[in-house]
Amino acid sequence: MYCLETCLTNKSRYLLIKTIIFTGFTLIAFAANSVLCRLALGEKTIDASSFTVIRLLSGAIVLLVILKINSNKNSSPIKGSWPASFMLFLYAVTFSFAYITLDTGTGAIILFGSVQITMILLSLISGNRLHITEWIGVSIAFIGFVYLVSPGVTSPSVIGFSFMTIAGIAWGIYTLKGRDSVNPLMDTTYNFLRTIPFVIVLAIIAIQNTHYSSEGILLAAVSGGITSGIGYTIWYIALGGLSTTQAAVVQLLVPVIAALGGVIFLSEKITLRLTFSAIMILGGILMIVRGRYYFVHLKLNRN
Repeated sequence: MYCLETCLTNKSRYLLIKTIIFTGFTLIAFAANSVLCRLALGEKTIDASSFTVIRLLSGAIVLLVILKINSNKNSSPIKGSWPASFMLFLYAVTFSFAYITLDTGTGAIILFGSVQITMILLSLISGNRLHITEWIGVSIAFIGFVYLVSPGVTSPSVIGFSFMTIAGIAWGIYTLKGRDSVNPLMDTTYNFLRTIPFVIVLAIIAIQNTHYSSEGILLAAVSGGITSGIGYTIWYIALGGLSTTQAAVVQLLVPVIAALGGVIFLSEKITLRLTFSAIMILGGILMIVRGRYYFVHLKLNRN
């Protein structure tokens, strides 16, 4: 009996450490995507369409190689889905075009703010009622978005904001579709492979405006093969050890990491507008994801 309890404790500890490590890696990978994209597009080493094409193709190639190496461990009949693949493509292309004009930290805040609000709204549409604290959180986050893009010297471009908002909505839907994944590696690989038809169409449409350099290609390939392909696979695995609330909360760290990356690698400045709007957006979302949990447990303790 003691041996069984010890084994279960060790197994739980192993799963906890595994979840922490995988979650930490994916948060850094998500932030790195913003830094890599901004490095490539901000310095005009490559155009947004080419960055997207190379990013998705390199992600598909790296994941396919990994899948083949682990072929004996991948027997799941489910291999991603076309809706998830389209959301992945939509996220990638709008993400690239948004970073033509947005700073790293600003883009990450808009992206992950949109992700969380999308997931919350979809939950509301599906029939879940919001607690009063969640309504307050939604209002604060929305005001933060309005303040971020309100007219002013340091406000981001409307086009960049719009593109990144669409990217956030697409990524939110893609994340929800991956929560029940039984084989993250296979699902992510086939989702990337299914983006190829969309990639071909994008390449044909944008062929006349294509420009690239070896540096731009390298940045896109690293973004696709490592921080996107491998990063998204590990995120799907990490989701298995995280509750919905935990998954939502930890992603709020990404804009902070991305903003620091922008300061270190791109010499970007963190403005007062960005700081205040970030506090409002991320604080409002934190209130949303933690408010109901807190008040439900408080009510149970009183009873």
